[in-house]
Formats: sequence, structure tokens, C-alpha cells
Amino acid sequence: MEDIPLSVLYGILFGLILLSAFFSSSETGLMMLNRYRLKHLKMKHHKGAIRASRLLDQPDRLIGLILIGNNTVNVLASSLATIIAIRHGGEGAIPIAAGILIFVILIFAEVAPKTLAATYPEKIAFPAAIIYIPLMRILYPFVWIVNALSRALLSLFKIRLDKNSSLSLNSEELRSVVNEAGTLIPQKHQKMLLNILDLEKVTVEDIMIPRNEIIGIDLDDDWDDIVDQLINSQYTRLPVFKQSIDNVLGFIHLRKVIRRLKMKTFSQEDLLNTVRETYFAPEGTPLNKQLLQFQHKRHRIGMVVDEYGDIQGLITLEDILEEIVGEFTTDPSNLAVGIHPQDDDSYIIDGSTHIRAINRMLSWDLPTKGPKTLNGLVLEHLESIPEPGISILINGYPLEILKIKNNIVKTARIYPKLETVSEKE
Repeated sequence: MEDIPLSVLYGILFGLILLSAFFSSSETGLMMLNRYRLKHLKMKHHKGAIRASRLLDQPDRLIGLILIGNNTVNVLASSLATIIAIRHGGEGAIPIAAGILIFVILIFAEVAPKTLAATYPEKIAFPAAIIYIPLMRILYPFVWIVNALSRALLSLFKIRLDKNSSLSLNSEELRSVVNEAGTLIPQKHQKMLLNILDLEKVTVEDIMIPRNEIIGIDLDDDWDDIVDQLINSQYTRLPVFKQSIDNVLGFIHLRKVIRRLKMKTFSQEDLLNTVRETYFAPEGTPLNKQLLQFQHKRHRIGMVVDEYGDIQGLITLEDILEEIVGEFTTDPSNLAVGIHPQDDDSYIIDGSTHIRAINRMLSWDLPTKGPKTLNGLVLEHLESIPEPGISILINGYPLEILKIKNNIVKTARIYPKLETVSEKE
């Protein structure tokens, strides 16, 4: 080494520091690659993505290769810095050279390259993959030995390696991905995606039409009244029953019935011939499963039953779709029969209206855990039957009881949520 000029030694040291920076930046760049974007680019036959994907398919080998290279050049740089220090000032200069080398490697071979790679991972990782693939073949025996020893060490602690864990997302993680998409996904589409994820948290009981509000055809009614109801009904599908909804026979599609109504001989028997069998859904069924059931069974409407088989309400495909895309109208006055906007920005709402429907239609956040309807929410909050005129505050929303009938809140006036001091600031 004494015969080698200092300029050459400095050049070699500079090259080792550059190699250290390469290993550090490429490691960060490869590990910071978005795996889903990588799969997308791979499907488009992007050469850089294909190479990087091959390396990341075996992360233990990749990390072993990078660490072998990085540690090798750092050790060589340290040894070379020691020789240079001795050539300049003897053994007393070694601590000074070590301090300078630590600073140089920390800034120029670690922090700066890794920061750059974390900011532009693809620009660093894709070119680096060109070098790593042949280097992996050359150093494979050393990499294999290092990985075998590391796996043996991990097995002592009963740690199992899952290569696909980085590509597994639960619903909450997927929700975070959608929320962080920013301008990449329009806000309206983001909301729809989040609503789809929420379907598994909502059951048919949460959005069903209660049994006391079900409108259907009672075969015990006068035939002229039944015909009049068929002609003037605002619904496409209606349940058919005798005396009580508990004796439901099935559903009719008005489009098929109207055709036969033109025939003067149309009778109750003809009506029964158009009835389709009743589909029943357990009240605890999550909406995502119910949506698949509707698709599989080719139904658009069904009766919700409890554990005893008693009918509790009615669920439609439209109700589930509205949980995803929102209401099919933007006019508040047409959103629902039970919600009536007022001139003072308040809303008079029927007590039987579902809380989820109110929140969805008005973009509110009334509590949905517990009671399903506005009446149930008020009774739970007060723990007694209220008198008309009583005002309460629920989750920041001022609410005034307007009408009570049969121990049920029939109507209430609700104002938009009050702003708190922190919200105003």
C-alpha cells in the first residue's frame, strides 16, 4: 500500500462511498415501491417493473445481497481510511479519520441517498434492478448461506416468514388507501368505495321498511279497492297477503298486472297467477351478503324475518344500492316521504324514519349504534315517553318533539348540527 499514491487511494475511497450510496438508495427505493402500482406496470410489460418484481418476489435474498454489498464496501472504506490516516499522520490520525468517515458515510452514503430514493423510488429502483439481477447470480452462494443462517436464527424464535403479507389488506387498511388517494380518485367515487366497504357493517335490519309501514295488496279487501290500488300505486312491486302481512303469499310486479288489467275479465285468480314466491332474509344479514343473495336468487325485494320467523320488515335492492351511491334524487323535498325541509333550514322528520336514511340524505352524523329509527333514538336518549314541545340535543343536533301518538314520536323538528368553538376556529 505504501507504493500506491494517495491520490489513487482517495479515488478508491470515493468509489467505495459511491457504491455504499448506491446500495443504500437502491435498498430504500426497492422497498418503497408501491406493490400495487408495480403489479399494474408489470401487467403493462414495463421492463423495469418486471425486473424489480422478480427481485421483490424473494425479499430475503434481495436484502441479503444488498447487505453483503453494502457492508463489504463500508468495511473496505473503513480499512482504506485507516491506511490513508496512517500515511498522513501516523496512528494518532486514525480517530480523526474514523470520525470524518462516519460523517461522510452518514450524510453522503446513507441519509441523502435514502431520502432521494424514498422520494423517487421508481427512478432509483428500476435502474438498480438491472445491476442486481446479474449480481444475484454471481453472489448467489454467499446470499444463500447468509439467508440460511438468518432463517435458522428466526426459526429459533418461531418466526415464520410470509412473502405475501405485504399484499394483504384488511378493510380498514383499504379504507385508508382510498382516503389517501386524494385527487387520484374523485371525491364522489371515494365515498362510493367507502360505502361499499361499510356494507359488511350494516345489516338488513338497519335499512328495512318496518312492517307497520309496508304497503301491499290485502286479498280480503273489496276487489274494486284492490284494482284502484293497483292502478294508483307508486311502487313497482307489492307484497300480496291475506288479512295480515304475516300471511304473505308473494310479490307482484305491476308491469305484468297492468297488462292484464286492460282485460275486462281480470279477476283475483288472475292476480294470484302473477304472484311470485316470497324471498325471506334474516334480520342480521350484512348488506354485502344480502346484495349477493339478491343477485344469486334473482330477486329485488324480500321480507325480513327474525329468529322466530316473524316478519319484521321489507328490504329492496334499491335500498342497498342507495347505501352505496346515495339517493337517486338531489332535491331534499323528494328525498323521502318522512323528511320535510322547512324555510328556517330545519327539517320536520317522521319518527319512523331510519337514522341511516337521515344521515345519508342530509349528510348528518346522528348516532347509528343502537336504535334504528328516529323514534327509537329519542326514546333511548330520554329513557321515557316525551311530551310534545320538549327540546333535546342529540349529538349536537337540536331536536324538538312535535307530535306523540300511541306512545310513539310521530314527528320531530331537527335543526342542523351546532358548531362548536373548536369547529369555528
